[in-house]
Amino acid sequence: MEWSNVTWFLTALGAVVVLLTRVRLGGDPEGTSRSSGVASFSAAFVKVHTTVGVLTLIAWIVAMVTGRKEIAIGALAGWYLLSLVGLLLLARWLPSASKHARDKATDAWGNGAGLSLLGHLGVVAGSAYFTFVTFTDKL
Repeated sequence: MEWSNVTWFLTALGAVVVLLTRVRLGGDPEGTSRSSGVASFSAAFVKVHTTVGVLTLIAWIVAMVTGRKEIAIGALAGWYLLSLVGLLLLARWLPSASKHARDKATDAWGNGAGLSLLGHLGVVAGSAYFTFVTFTDKL
């Protein structure tokens, strides 16, 4: 198995998650077009997600190209922070506990939480893989 190919592929998938989160949530900072039964989200979370994502991608790519473990460790912190913020954004899909809350409107798999959940859990798994690669000197 070629470690660098897997690492580059997972890095590209991380970039896709950052981009798609920005595209899906960036155009509606007030949550006005959200589905029924889905909580609104803070526009600041989307900005933090995008900023951390872009800086992490840059740092991680620099670490992969230069092989510098110090930069990779800093980028790992960014990957885990990115995962955390992304999962917090997903918390808006949790059911409301209010007795007057309406059920969530059903929509396509790609428009609901499914795609985002897959992407952000993938970033968590990718972060674990990046940690393994960094600390076993396979970077």
